[in-house]
Amino acid sequence: MSAHLAGFSTEVRRRLDDLDQEVRAGGLDPAIDLIVSSLRRGGVLQAFGTGHSQAFAMEIAGRAGGLIPTHAIVLRDVVLRGSRDVSVLKGATLERDESVVDELYGLYTFDPADVFLIASNSGVNGSIVGLAARAKADGHPVIAVTSLEHTNAVSPKHSSGKRLSEIADIVIDNRAPFGDTTIGLGGGLSAGAVSSITAAYIAQLLTLGAAQRLRDAGEVPPLYISANVPGGDAHNDALKARYGERIAGLA
Repeated sequence: MSAHLAGFSTEVRRRLDDLDQEVRAGGLDPAIDLIVSSLRRGGVLQAFGTGHSQAFAMEIAGRAGGLIPTHAIVLRDVVLRGSRDVSVLKGATLERDESVVDELYGLYTFDPADVFLIASNSGVNGSIVGLAARAKADGHPVIAVTSLEHTNAVSPKHSSGKRLSEIADIVIDNRAPFGDTTIGLGGGLSAGAVSSITAAYIAQLLTLGAAQRLRDAGEVPPLYISANVPGGDAHNDALKARYGERIAGLA
C-alpha cells in the first residue's frame, strides 16, 4: 500500500472512530429520539442532499436494511414533476438557487410528524438552507449533517445570512475538513475526500439506533428487506402500503 493510500485509510478510520466515541457518549441520542418519536406518530423521515450529499439521502431512504417510512427529496423533481426545464440540471446552479425551494417543497405531501434530515458538507447553498428554513417554518424538526470545520470557514450564500447548522434543531458534524480532502499531493492539489464516507456511516448509525430503540421497546422496526431476497418484495410492499404516496419516489 502506498503512503498516500495508507494515509487516507488512517484519516477515514480516525473519523469513524471519533463518530463511534460520540455514539458511545450518547451524542446521537437526541437525533435518534426525534426519529423514533416521528415514526411512532406515523411520521416519515424526509432526507435531502444536493451534489454528493445526495448519497446521504440514498442511505436514509429506500435501501435494504433501512427504515421504510423514509422519503428522498431530490432537486431533479422540479423537472420531472415540476415546471422547470431540464437545462437547469446542468452544473451546480440549481443547488445554489434558493428560489427553487418553494416549488420543490410544494411537490410533496408532508405530515406534521415528519422529521427532515438534511446533509450538506458546506451547509451554505441556497437550496439546502432554504429547504431547512421552510421545513422549520412549517413546524418540522430539522437534523443537519454537515462539516462544522468547513461551514464555519465560509460565508453563507442564502439571503437570510444563515448556515444549515444555524437553522437545524440538531447538528451532527461529519468530521470532514475544510475542502473535504485529506491527502495533499503537492502543487496545491489534494484528494481523499471523506464527507460521503462519514455521512453514509452517520446515516446507518441513525437507522440502526432508531431500529434498536424500537426493538428494545418491544416494537417491530419497519425495515426494508432486500428485494433480492426471497419474500423481500412482499414484506416491503405490505409495509410501504401504510404510507402510500408519502414515500413514493421516481426512479
